[in-house]
Amino acid sequence: MKTRPAFLRLHGFLGIICLVCLLGRADETMPMDSTLEVFRPFLGKTWRGEFKESTPEKPVVDISRWERVLNGKAIRILHTVNDGAYGGESIVRWDPAQKSVVYNYFTTAGFSTTGTMKFVEGRIVATEKVSGEASGITEVQSTTELRKDGTMLTKAEYLKDGKISGGREVIYKPAPDSELKWK
Repeated sequence: MKTRPAFLRLHGFLGIICLVCLLGRADETMPMDSTLEVFRPFLGKTWRGEFKESTPEKPVVDISRWERVLNGKAIRILHTVNDGAYGGESIVRWDPAQKSVVYNYFTTAGFSTTGTMKFVEGRIVATEKVSGEASGITEVQSTTELRKDGTMLTKAEYLKDGKISGGREVIYKPAPDSELKWK
């Protein structure tokens, strides 16, 4: 069996590396439905966030991945908290009947949500209705913003028994080496 000269073996290896790099950036360059184009800065990235109440003794860490799917007609957001103790998946898309960006969120806890998103003053503002048992929470309102320093800030409030009850605040940083883990 003939072996290829070192230059050709190296050239093939570099080609594979370039292809992997280009595929990793596909979310950033591939066509998107114009109604979803505003999400492009979030796409193709894995984010690592620590909840505001997280402590070294009791860490609460969320890993999330935003990606272009369905030929640019939708966005998929996967996330896991504390290496899969909890997690979920969202599909974000344009709904022509509602003339709005809508999404469905499915969780490992067994509940799901449906909601709408809009951009207001550079922030994603989302309102979602909860279906299933979620400790009495019936609605979630949240904001997400990509900040100038490259971090992403998400804040949420929960509606429980007709009143705002608790919430969360998470600052995410790009974390390309972080992995989504499931149990």
